[in-house]
Amino acid sequence: MPFSIRRVSIAPFVLAAGLIGAAAMPGLAQETAKPDAAQAAAQPDPNKVVATVGGKSITEADLALAESDLDQQFARLPAEQRRAAALSAIIEIQLVAADAEAKGLDKDPEFQRRMAFLKQRALHAALIDAEVAGKITDEEVRARYDKEIAATPPANEVRARHILVKTQEEAQDVVKRLDAGEKFEDIAKDKSTDPGSGANGGDLGYFGAGQMVPEFEKAAFALEVGSYTKEPVQSQFGWHVIKVEDKRAQQPPAFEQVKEQFRSLILREKYIALVQSLRESGKVEIADPELKKAVDETEKAQ
Repeated sequence: MPFSIRRVSIAPFVLAAGLIGAAAMPGLAQETAKPDAAQAAAQPDPNKVVATVGGKSITEADLALAESDLDQQFARLPAEQRRAAALSAIIEIQLVAADAEAKGLDKDPEFQRRMAFLKQRALHAALIDAEVAGKITDEEVRARYDKEIAATPPANEVRARHILVKTQEEAQDVVKRLDAGEKFEDIAKDKSTDPGSGANGGDLGYFGAGQMVPEFEKAAFALEVGSYTKEPVQSQFGWHVIKVEDKRAQQPPAFEQVKEQFRSLILREKYIALVQSLRESGKVEIADPELKKAVDETEKAQ
């Protein structure tokens, strides 16, 4: 496991927004970027026939749908290879499906239940795409970003360097070398066992509260700019000598960096509101008391 004194965390500005991905919404269609005029003009005629199987036409629209639906399988292929792979997949699917129909598999009750469920999933996705995702504007996303940034409490961050060694004795020797006037960066390149920062003179860049292991963070934030720890700091990774290069107010992420996260937040909220309103007007009854309890707890946790 690679060394990392950074803790897995989300920037405070994102935490303040309570961002939760749309993955919690099964079958939810992901909104895609709308093509510009040049791209739209380059789109092929969706009704153009590209192949036939048993006399049934396969159109450009069918091909585009297959490419989209099988996108993860074809993601690494060049565009033309994706088209060829998608068409090959459609041909195989239609040939096998025709054989299945000839053998009466489409009349099987389990198959019909599956088809009914798949139809419901497709309608679920279509409605959310049209009535929720499709109606979220860039202006709405920007307004939500501005609101969350304005409501985020100010926080500080530091830029620090560190030298990591295995023993306390080695760390104390590093402090003596610094006291004698040697450059922190040179010692870090020579002695630090942190492969991520050692070659860069121990530079860790800027970090805020909650992003480093506790012992390291406490020592770093307590230091004055330009000073280093006279007593080595122990963590689960070894012994650190830390130097603080700068302190500043934490910078909010640029809108372009997080706009899709905010779009997902708005999408999730609107989706939940829609489902709640439909539940209130619909007649939902769960016969099994234990299952009902579990469902209720799951929905409260969302």
